[in-house]
Amino acid sequence: MLTHLSLKQFAVVTGADLEFGPGLTVISGETGAGKSLLVDALGLLSGLRADSGVVRHGAERAELAADFDLADAASARDWLREAELDDEDEAGTCRIRRVIRADGGSKAWINGRPATIAQLTELAGRLVEIHGQHEHQALLSRTSQLALLDAFGRTDAERAAVARAASAWSELLRERERLSAQGDVSDRIDWLQHQLEELDREDLEPESLEALQVDHRRFGHATALIAACDNAFARLGGDDGPSISRVLGQVRTELARASEHEPRLGEVDGMLDLATIQVDEALAALDRVRSDLDIDPDTFERLERRLARVHELARKHRLPPDHLSTRRDAIRVELDELRGAGERLERLDDEIARAQAAWREAADVLGTARRRAAGSLASSTTELIGELGMGGGTFDVAFEPNAGDRPDPQGGERVEFMVSANPGQPPRPLRKVASGGELARISLAIEVASLGLDAVPTMIFDEVDTGIGGAVAHIVGQKLRALGVHRQVLCVTHLPQVAAQGHSHYRVMKSKSEGVTQSEVRALAPAEREEELARMLGGVELTREARAAAKRLLQDVV
Repeated sequence: MLTHLSLKQFAVVTGADLEFGPGLTVISGETGAGKSLLVDALGLLSGLRADSGVVRHGAERAELAADFDLADAASARDWLREAELDDEDEAGTCRIRRVIRADGGSKAWINGRPATIAQLTELAGRLVEIHGQHEHQALLSRTSQLALLDAFGRTDAERAAVARAASAWSELLRERERLSAQGDVSDRIDWLQHQLEELDREDLEPESLEALQVDHRRFGHATALIAACDNAFARLGGDDGPSISRVLGQVRTELARASEHEPRLGEVDGMLDLATIQVDEALAALDRVRSDLDIDPDTFERLERRLARVHELARKHRLPPDHLSTRRDAIRVELDELRGAGERLERLDDEIARAQAAWREAADVLGTARRRAAGSLASSTTELIGELGMGGGTFDVAFEPNAGDRPDPQGGERVEFMVSANPGQPPRPLRKVASGGELARISLAIEVASLGLDAVPTMIFDEVDTGIGGAVAHIVGQKLRALGVHRQVLCVTHLPQVAAQGHSHYRVMKSKSEGVTQSEVRALAPAEREEELARMLGGVELTREARAAAKRLLQDVV
C-alpha cells in the first residue's frame, strides 16, 4: 500500500508531501491545476521514460519518492529479497526514489540502493496498477489477463498440477534430444572401449602409482644404497678395525674400573648403555634394509617399462598420472550410458507419450476451470459495464489454443479480454479500445467484478469518469468505494458524485506567484470537502443550493 508520496520541483509543483491510507482517496481540482501530476509522478516512479520537461522551470532537477507498506504485497517482498534490495531494518516497507535532471538524465534508487529503470518497472508492477492510459494499463497485457482470470477462478491447485506435468514432460524431452544428438555412437563406443582396455592394463590407483615411484627410485640407486649400508655397518659394528660398538664397550669397561672412586661415573655408564642399545638397533635396521636391496637388472627394467607406460597414458590423456584413475572411471560410466542409449531411447518414447498425456489431462482440467470462471467474470463485468454508462456494452473472455507441441506450464490456452463498448459493435481486444475514458471504466468494471484479485495492492484510476455524469457518476463512485474495501484506490476525478465517495480527499490548487504558475496539493478536512464538492457542483460561485447538494452527497455515502 502506498503510504507517502513526495514531489519536489516537479512540473508546476514546487514541493508536496502526501500521506495515503487504505480505502478510496480522491483527487480533485480545477481544470489545468495539475490533478494528474500525482499519477504522472507514480508513473515515473514505476519506470516510465522521463524527459527534462517534467523538471520545474528554473530548477536543476525534479525529485520524486514513494513509500510503500509491504504487508499486502508478498510478491514485492519476494522480489526485493531475491534482488538483494530489501531493507533488513525495515523489511515491511519499501522506498522508491527517482531524480530527473534538467538535462534529461535520471537516476533511481530502491531502499537507498542504486537501481535500474528495468528494476523500477519490475518492482512497481507488483505495487501499483495505473488505469486510464494505454501504456500504463497492466490489464492490457494478456499475461496479466490470464493471471487475473486464474485468481478469479481460484485455480491455484490446477495450475500447480499443470506446471508439474509440464516440468516432467520437458525433462524427458531434453533427455531424448541429448541422446538423439549423439547420432551413431558405435565408433565412439569402440574408441572408448580401446581407451578403457589400455587404462585397465595398469594399476592406476594413486597409492599404487606412489609405490611404483618409490620402488623405481630405490632400484635405480641400488648400488649406491648397498655401498652406503655396508660402509655404515662396518663403521658402527664391524669386527675389523675400530667401530663405534667396540669403542663404546671399551669405554664402559674402563669407566667401570674407576667408578668405585667416583660414583657419578655410574651416570655416565648409564648414558653409554643407552647409546649402545641405540647403535645395536641401528645396526639391525641397516641389516634389514641391506637384505631388501638387490641389484637385479630385470626387476629394474620391469619397473622402468611400467613407469614409461604410465607416463605415456598421462601424455595421451593430457592428465597428471594420479588423475588417470578418475579418467578411467569416467570412460566406464560414459560407455555404460552409450551402450544403453538405444534401449533408453525406446523407453523414452513411451515415457514421453505418458507425460504428454498427463500434461494434457491436467491442462484440460485447468481449461475447464478457466472457462467456468470466464463465464462468471464476463457476466458480472458486462452487468457492471452497463451500470457505468455503456449500456449495451459487453465483456467476454476469448480462448485461443497454444501453438506448438512443447509443454507449457501455463496450460493449453491463452486468453484475451474482449470488449464491445456500444450495442451492435463486434467485440475487440481490450488492448485495442481507443477511448481512454471507456478503457478506464471497463478496467474498473473488471476490477470490481474480480474484487481486485490480481494482487496488486494499489490501483490508480485517472479520469475514470470522463464523459459521464448524473446517476452513472454516482454508480462509478460507489464501485470505486467498494473496490477500496479490498484494495487501496486513488482516483483523479472532476465529478462531485465520485469525489463524495472517497474515504479521504486531496485538492490540487493552481496559483501564480511573481508571474510563475504553481500548484499546491492539500488534504481536505470534512468542512473543506463540502466546500470543494460545492465548487465542483456550482463552479466559481458557491451558492446555497450548491452547498446543500454537496452536503447531501456526503450524507448519502454508505
